[in-house]
Amino acid sequence: MKIQTPSRLHIVLIDLNGSYDRIDGGIGLTLADPHFILEAVPADKENTIAFTQTAGGSPAERESCISKITAAAEKAAARYAPGTGYHFTVHQLYPAHSGLGSGTQISLAAAKLIAELAGYHPASTDLAALVGRGGTSGIGVHAFDLGGFIADGGHSKKEKSSFLPSSVSTARPACLLGRYPFPEDWGVLLAVPAFGNRYTGAAEKNIFQTHCPVPKTDVEQVSHLVFMNLIPSLIEHDIEAFGHALDQIQTVGFNKIEFTLQPPELTKLKNDMQDAGAYGVGLSSFGPTLFTVYDRTNKDIVAATQELLGENGLVITTRGQNHGAELL
Repeated sequence: MKIQTPSRLHIVLIDLNGSYDRIDGGIGLTLADPHFILEAVPADKENTIAFTQTAGGSPAERESCISKITAAAEKAAARYAPGTGYHFTVHQLYPAHSGLGSGTQISLAAAKLIAELAGYHPASTDLAALVGRGGTSGIGVHAFDLGGFIADGGHSKKEKSSFLPSSVSTARPACLLGRYPFPEDWGVLLAVPAFGNRYTGAAEKNIFQTHCPVPKTDVEQVSHLVFMNLIPSLIEHDIEAFGHALDQIQTVGFNKIEFTLQPPELTKLKNDMQDAGAYGVGLSSFGPTLFTVYDRTNKDIVAATQELLGENGLVITTRGQNHGAELL
């Protein structure tokens, strides 16, 4: 059995202050590419993992993938198929620690295959709780399940009292507030620079502990930009207003902090993309991936970004995906 998962953009964490008794909350978009393809077949008691010649990924990314598959498979097998091992084949990887949510997709894919092979059909939120994903942002979990443009409602402080990244939070995945179809005629451009900082593990945890809580006024401004500008412009199919709101979100709250954690070259690339005519440029999660949306009128931004980035990274053109992971 095979599964193909999407990637995702994480546009913003809404409330990292907590004055209103909830924290986290987020907005994100499911992407058709890049994607992850994993195959699993029952085997002996041991789990084994192989990569096809075309799977891609650096040695470090493959090691990270192996670690995540192994951890998720052990937990899922203990729940759904005790005593059974699995042979996994990775057919397609995509960049790790780049702001595209590969960790959640890998873990959910492995757990989903084991559950389905054992005859179970659990909800993605249950799988995420089992394998320890989605404890801060619910975007990746709901992208895996539903696709589209997603708003999640974060966590009550009764459940989660401190600011932590998803990788170490034990909270259940954030509840779904809304899922909206992404316009089919809007393209998404990803600029994945070779430069830029990538944060994981203890470094990621330290950022939350050092920089939170953010000012309450920032949370209020981000909330207004998201729910009175970004989402309405999406529903109204106004790509220029969507881009304008996206630009404003980068200047306040946790997104502003995330840019300070990146080298000046990344901010320069964002500014240069804006000067080249991008409707709006965002940083996905901690980055270093930058993204923008474009249409027929603005398709020249693709060539402009390729010229700006040159040999110092990768430009990917993709689309929003209005469905979740697929069993193949």
